[in-house]
Amino acid sequence: MIRVVFFAGLREALGDSVEVAHDESITTVEDLIARLIELNGDGWAAELNASHVLIAVNQEMTTRLALVADSDEVAFFPPVTGG
Repeated sequence: MIRVVFFAGLREALGDSVEVAHDESITTVEDLIARLIELNGDGWAAELNASHVLIAVNQEMTTRLALVADSDEVAFFPPVTGG
């Protein structure tokens, strides 16, 4: 299973977290996003395909091209500003 967590506005729109069964069709974050949209609909597409969404795999910042494996944690969140 791949654990997917959401933060800030994405958490409000999509919930805290979901688990996705890992299989050979999910090798990258992009594949995972496609599966999440397939399972949950177009509302998720709008949220996850936004250009400003940041991604971390196992708490390391990365891109949609990053590899994912069984037991990974993938986090999605909007940019954070301080001040």
